[in-house]
Amino acid sequence: MAKPETTVPQIPSRASAGRRTVALIGNPNTGKSTLFNALTGFRQRVGNYPGVTVEQRTGRLRRGRLDADIMLVDLPGAYSLAARSEDEGIVLDVLLGQHRGVSAPDAIVCVVDATNLARNLFLATQALELGRPVVVALTMTDVARSRGIHVDAIGLTRELEAPVVQVVATRRIGVDEVAAAIETALGAQASDRCPGFPTAVCTEIDGLRATLATWLDGKAFVSRAEAVQTLLDPGGFHELRFQRRCGARITCELVERRERIAEGGIPLIELEARVRYAWIADIVGRVAGRSDRSATSRTERVDRFLTHRVFGLGVFLLLMGICFQSLYAWAVPVMDGIDSVVAALGSWVSGWIAAGPLQSLVVDGVISGVGAVLVFLPQILILFLFLAVLEDCGYMARAAFLLDRWMSLIGLGGKSFIPLVSSFACAIPGIMATRTIEDRRERFVTMMIAPLMSCSARLPVYILLIGAFVPAVPLFGGLVYLQAATLFGMYLIGMLVAVPIALLLKATVLKGPPQSFLMELPTYKWPRPAAVLYRMYEQGREFCITAGTVIFAFAIIVWALGYYPHPASIAADHDTQRAAARADVDAGLLSAEALDAQLARIDRNESGAYLRHSVLGRMGKWIEPVVRPLGWDWRIGTAALAAFPARELVISTMGTIYNLGEDIDERSEGLRAKLQSATWPDGRPVFNLAVALSIMVFFALCCQCGSTLATIKRETNSWRWPIFAFTYMTALAYAAALITYQLTIRLV
Repeated sequence: MAKPETTVPQIPSRASAGRRTVALIGNPNTGKSTLFNALTGFRQRVGNYPGVTVEQRTGRLRRGRLDADIMLVDLPGAYSLAARSEDEGIVLDVLLGQHRGVSAPDAIVCVVDATNLARNLFLATQALELGRPVVVALTMTDVARSRGIHVDAIGLTRELEAPVVQVVATRRIGVDEVAAAIETALGAQASDRCPGFPTAVCTEIDGLRATLATWLDGKAFVSRAEAVQTLLDPGGFHELRFQRRCGARITCELVERRERIAEGGIPLIELEARVRYAWIADIVGRVAGRSDRSATSRTERVDRFLTHRVFGLGVFLLLMGICFQSLYAWAVPVMDGIDSVVAALGSWVSGWIAAGPLQSLVVDGVISGVGAVLVFLPQILILFLFLAVLEDCGYMARAAFLLDRWMSLIGLGGKSFIPLVSSFACAIPGIMATRTIEDRRERFVTMMIAPLMSCSARLPVYILLIGAFVPAVPLFGGLVYLQAATLFGMYLIGMLVAVPIALLLKATVLKGPPQSFLMELPTYKWPRPAAVLYRMYEQGREFCITAGTVIFAFAIIVWALGYYPHPASIAADHDTQRAAARADVDAGLLSAEALDAQLARIDRNESGAYLRHSVLGRMGKWIEPVVRPLGWDWRIGTAALAAFPARELVISTMGTIYNLGEDIDERSEGLRAKLQSATWPDGRPVFNLAVALSIMVFFALCCQCGSTLATIKRETNSWRWPIFAFTYMTALAYAAALITYQLTIRLV
C-alpha cells in the first residue's frame, strides 16, 4: 500500500461571529456540574441528545450581570476518550462535532480535581489533542489544601500550554476567572501536539491522519485525538466508526501501522496509558507537592465506618428506611391535599358549566388529567431531595460500593438499588432515579424491572380483595394471619420475578460485554442548598412538561372512552325516575330526606349505565373471552382497562359499574358486599378466593399504568421501550394470573 505524505490536516477555521459553544468535560465527581451551574447561574435547558437516552444540559455563560453570547454544554462524566460506554461515546461525538443536532464546540473546559491530579490529567491530555482551545479548571483546591496538597497553577499552565484556573465553585471562587479564560481562549490558536509519545508513534499518528483526510476527501477534520485512539485501541470505538466511514481498507491500514510500531520494539498493549501517565507523572512531580501529614484525613476516617460491611450497611438501611417512609407515608398528606384541591376545583367548575359533554370534558377529563400529573409531584420532589443531598455530600458512591456485591447477583450494580426501592412507593420517581446509573444496559434493565415492585397504587386493590375474600386464618400459632401473609406475598412476588427477568434481559435484548466496576469515592462535603433545590425544581418541571403531557393525554383518552357514546335514552329513563320520586314527595309518599337518598341512588345508577354502554364498557365485554380463563367477567376487565391512567382507578370504576358511585374507597363495606354478591348470568358467584388472588397477581406483575409508561418513554427517548415493558409485563401478568386461578380453583 502506497504511503501518503505525512501532512497533518489543519483544524478548520470557525467563524467568530454568532453564538459560540463551549463544552465542559471531566471525570465523574470532579465538580463539573457545580461549575456549570455557577457559570450559567442555574439558567439552563435540560433534554436528551437526539436519538439517545443521555441527558443534555446547556446554558448561557453568565459573567457578572451580563449574559455572554456563549453557550455552555455540560457533557456526561468520562474518564477517557476511548468511549467504553454510551455516555463517553456522546462526549466524543459532541467534541468532534459529529453528533446530530449539536454544534461542534469552539473551545473546551476540562475540569480537573486537584486532589486527584494525576488521574484527572489523563483526560485533559487527550482533550489537548482535539484541536480546540482548552481551559483547565482546577477544582477542589480548598480540599486539596486541607490535605496538604499544593498545586502550582502557573507552572501547570506552562507545562500544558493551556490556561489553568483554580476554582472553588461552591463558594464562587475563581468562577469569574474561568469565564474570562473561556472568552480569551475563544480567540486563541489551538494547540495540537503529541505529548510524550515516541517519535515513531507520532509519525504513524500523523500519517494516519493524512490518510484518513485523503479518504474522507476533506469532508471531515480528523483530530490527533481520533487518530491516537484509532491507532492504539484495536477493535475499539474509533476503529469501528472509521470502518463504517472508510470501509474495510482502514483495517489493512491500521494493521500495517501497528506492525511498524511493534517492529520498532514498542509494545502496543496499554501504550497510551503508559506514555500518558509517565508524562503526567513528570509534570505532577514539578508542579504539585504534598505536606508531610501523618494524620488520617476526615474522609478516610468516616469511610472506615460508612463503608464497613456491617455498620455501613446498617447506616444505609436506616437512610433508605427514612427515604422509603417519606415516599410512602409522608408524601400522602400533600398528595391528598392535591386531590382535594382538584376535586374542589372540579366542583366549582361544574357550577359554571351546564351538564353535558363540555362539563364532563373539563371536569372529568382536563381537571382530573392535570390532577393525575400533579399528584405524583410530592413523591418526585421528595425522592430527588434525598438523591441530591446524598450525591452532593458524597454518600451516594459509598452506597453503590456497599451494595454492588449483592446487586451483582442479578447482573446489576449498586446504583440500581435506590431506584428499585423507590419504586415500592411509586415507579415514576423510581424510574427517574435511574439517571444516577452511568451504564446504559444497567439503567435500562433497572427501568424494565422497576414497575414489578408493588407501588402504593396497587395497595387499594390488595386491601379491597383481601378484606373481602381472604379469610383471617391464623398461621404459625397465631403469629401472623393469612390476610397479612397474602399482602406480603403480593409485595414479594414482584421482587422474586424481577430477578430472573433482569438476568434474562441482560442475556438477550440488553446483552453486552461485562462492564468493570469502577467507582470513585469523592470527598465528603456539605450539600449546597441552592443546588439541591434547583435539582428538585428541575426534575419536577421536567416531569410535568415531558411525562406529564403524555399522562394528561392518556387521561383524556380514557375519559373519552368512558363517556362516549352517551345515549339520550339513558338520561330520559333516569329523568323519568327522578320525576316519579319528586311526585311521590308531592303526594306525601316520600319524605324530603328519602328523596335525597333516592335521587343519589338514581344518579349512581345513571353513571353505571353510561359506563356500561360506553366504548370502555364495550371493550370490557369484547375482552371477556380473553380474561374468562382468569376467572374474570367483563366488569373486572373493564375496571382493568379503566385503570390504565392510574391503577387506583380500579376501585372507583368498580364502584361505578356496581352503581355505588365513584366516591368510594377500598374499605367500603358496600363495595365488598357488591363483589361478594356479584354473579354470572347462570347464577354462579363471580368472585371467590381464586378470582381475588388472580386479580391481585395480575396487578402485582402488570404495567397497567400509563403514567409509568410515559416516564419510561421520557427516560429512554423512545416509544420502543415502554411498548416492550407493557407487552412483556402484560404477558407475564396474564400467565401468572392464569396459573394462580387454575391452581387455586382446584386446590381450594
